This record gives sequence, C-alpha cells and structure tokens, in this order.
Amino acid sequence: MDTFFISHGAPTLVIDDGIPARKFLQSWKSSKMQELPKAILMVSAHWDTDAPTVNLVQGPNDTIYDFYGFPSKMYKLKYPAPGAPDLAKKVKELLNTSGFGPIKEEKNRGLDHGAWVPLMLMYPEANIPVCQLSVQSRKGAEHHYKMGKALAPLREEGVLILGSGNATHNMRYIGPDDGPIAKWASDFDTWLKEACINGRYDDLNNYEVKAPSARISHPWPDHLVPLHVALGAAGEQAKGELIHHSWTNRTISYASYRFTSPK
Repeated sequence: MDTFFISHGAPTLVIDDGIPARKFLQSWKSSKMQELPKAILMVSAHWDTDAPTVNLVQGPNDTIYDFYGFPSKMYKLKYPAPGAPDLAKKVKELLNTSGFGPIKEEKNRGLDHGAWVPLMLMYPEANIPVCQLSVQSRKGAEHHYKMGKALAPLREEGVLILGSGNATHNMRYIGPDDGPIAKWASDFDTWLKEACINGRYDDLNNYEVKAPSARISHPWPDHLVPLHVALGAAGEQAKGELIHHSWTNRTISYASYRFTSPK
C-alpha cells in the first residue's frame, strides 16, 4: 500500500460542489486507488493528545461533529464505518516496541471530521474498518515522521495509512474565493511540493526553519504533521507525488500527496 496525505479543508467539503477537492476525493477509487484496503489507519489533525492514542472500537464508529455554525444538514450526516480493534492493537504494539509508549486507547471515541469528511467521499459505503491515531503537535514534525516509520509494516498487511490535515492552515487570513492567492501561502505550498517530490525529508522534518512563511502558513503544526506520519510510513526512499492541487479562500491549499516506496 502507498501512503497518502489528504488536505481536507472545511467540513463543508462533504456537501459543497463548489470546493474543487470534492470531485478529486469522489473519484478516489476510480482514479487513485483501485485496490480496496483491508483497513484504514487515519491520522487526523483534529485529534491532538499528549501521548499517542488509538480509538479501539468494537462496533461501528460514531460520527463526531467537532465544528460549529455550519448548515444543519451537516449534523445529520453519519459515517458508521466499522471499528478496527485488531488494527488498533497492532498499532499499539508497533509504537510501544519502537519507544513511543505507553500508547493509550479510547474505546468510546468515534471519527472526527478530519477523518469522516474525506472518507465519506472516498469510500462512501463506509464498509472498510477504520482506526484513528492521534497526533502530538507539541512534539513536532520529526516525532511524527519516526512514528510513521514504526507503522510502515502495516502497509504489507493491506492497511491504508492516511494523513488528513492541510497543506496550509491559517484561519485568521481566509478570504473570498475570487481573490488572489496570498503570496505567503503560495510560497509555502510551492516549497512543500518541491520538498515532497524531491525527497527532501530532512527539510520537511525541519520545515519550521527551512520553509518560507512556515509560521504564518501553520501557526500550529497539527494540520501538517499528519503528512509526516504518511511520509515516514512510506519508507526512506519513498517518492512523493502531488495528486491534487486547488485553493479556496485565498489561503487554503488542498494539495494532496501520494508517497510510494521503491519496489
């Protein structure tokens, strides 16, 4: 299995045809990944904890509405994908063995919108087991890259490792869709693309000092570090590929990446 980083943008991605990334995710199975995974490990920006934590759910995952002020129909959507308790236990084992423990578990937590919004478009049948793994944004990019490396064996078992965040994420500076793209956002987005495609992993792990406009593009690292998990899980010689690129609100990049390890 290749690994992926998806920019999920606003929760309304799931209902708004005006967001270009929506069609990209709807075409996922036909254009990006024809092979169905046995299970999905989702690393979302919207579950941030002090220690790595998995949701160990026996039945269907609950749908978490961790957003406010959106259209009422958003709060009626359900994505009851089965839990993946065996995968959760395997994640715990791999991370504990690699020195990230003790790994915690939550048995009553479902999927936040960073998980279920893109998955509802990618796998609308909600029939693939999903386990979610939290980020620890205070521990930075390299921590998440190494965590991804520890999880790499899951790919050989047919597990799809997905990071869900955003290529740029500063909600203070969003604007109208018909305005020009902010230069700081474009500069960072371009740097990120070139670093991913050219395998500059040291730069990516030190993006806060290496990338232009890093602090304004990501005032907090939670929406970028899921990329580092996907990058690490793909292997040291993995190649990055930009698989989608679009903008909304002048500053929100929906750049999404596939990471493929050498055969």
